[in-house]
Amino acid sequence: MKDKRILYVASELMPYLPETEVSSMAFESPKMVNGKGGQTRIFMPRFGNINERRHQLHEVIRLSGMNLVVNDFDMPLIIKVASIPKERMQVYFIDNEEYFKRKATVVDKDGSLFKDNDERAIFFAKGVIETVKKLNWAPDIIHVHGWMASLLPLYLKTYYNNEPLFQDSKIVTSVYSSGFEGLLSSELKKKVQFDEIADEKLSHIDEANFENLMKIAIDNSDAVILGTQDISSNLEEYIEKSSLPTLEYKYPEEFSSAYEEFYLNEVLSQSQEV
Repeated sequence: MKDKRILYVASELMPYLPETEVSSMAFESPKMVNGKGGQTRIFMPRFGNINERRHQLHEVIRLSGMNLVVNDFDMPLIIKVASIPKERMQVYFIDNEEYFKRKATVVDKDGSLFKDNDERAIFFAKGVIETVKKLNWAPDIIHVHGWMASLLPLYLKTYYNNEPLFQDSKIVTSVYSSGFEGLLSSELKKKVQFDEIADEKLSHIDEANFENLMKIAIDNSDAVILGTQDISSNLEEYIEKSSLPTLEYKYPEEFSSAYEEFYLNEVLSQSQEV
């Protein structure tokens, strides 16, 4: 992995949120790449239940200040950073007061999904891409973890398709069993269409449930990793039909060499075949 650049985009990440399969692998995979001489950048939403003082988050003024358009509204983008203790890993947090200030992640105190989770996902995807552009850091691989990041592959392959920085980047999506119950806003498709993304790219989100968001991510990825043993048979079948390079689930104690081999021999080798 020496000198390879891997961008990790995650819905959740240890130690900033509790340990789950997503937050654990979003931490362990960049740690592995760093340990093997690669370079990483990690992005996640700055959810309001992340303790900024304890984790020493601070705003990066030179990266903040731009506005992102979501459904015809200008939404200010704030970028914060923190370093994971004892690791050579810096984490970038995508923030906006209206979307992320509340003291929760994706559901309210009654367990209901926030009504603007669809816009939060759009804002997160565009915020990551615009920030990486400002950093002028061209990744070899972009590895997506978790459903809040699921629109990022779509935006890269459509809205940002002509962006030179990402021309050679390969997108890997890890598919997990943990998602959300119910549906995001029925307006999600219309809000994505505002960015002039073709209707045929969006048929899955006529019904914006967890599995359909993951199908959108898979459709716009170059490879897939099974992040859990027990993904639904529906998603498993969809991945098989996609014919994308796929890495089967690996236990935590064996994932390191498997991920490295998959990155190098299955994902990056695609660029050599063009």
